Amino acid sequence: MEMFLMALCITVFGVGVAAAAFGAATRSEHSDSPERPQPQLPLVKAIAPTRFFSDTVPAPPAMPTRQVPIEVLLLQIENHVRMEQAAAESFLESPTQAKLHSKTNSPFVN
Repeated sequence: MEMFLMALCITVFGVGVAAAAFGAATRSEHSDSPERPQPQLPLVKAIAPTRFFSDTVPAPPAMPTRQVPIEVLLLQIENHVRMEQAAAESFLESPTQAKLHSKTNSPFVN
């Protein structure tokens, strides 16, 4: 019974503290001093905020970039695919554990 009364007292105290904090947080500020009117500022044109996507194109980099012809890239991809196909065909002809876990000779694999 004593434990129940102690828990009840602590709960009532906690609810009181929570109610006081809630009241302080939601109370609006009313001051007794009269409000002073704000001085009128001259109207000026507002500056548009900068946007992430803008209409201006950034300046190109000062260093020229090296362009690789698309034919060279396609040739490298075709060679890579041929090497992978050859490795798959050799595994299918004679499947072994060593061929399954062997590394490829492709320069694209790290």
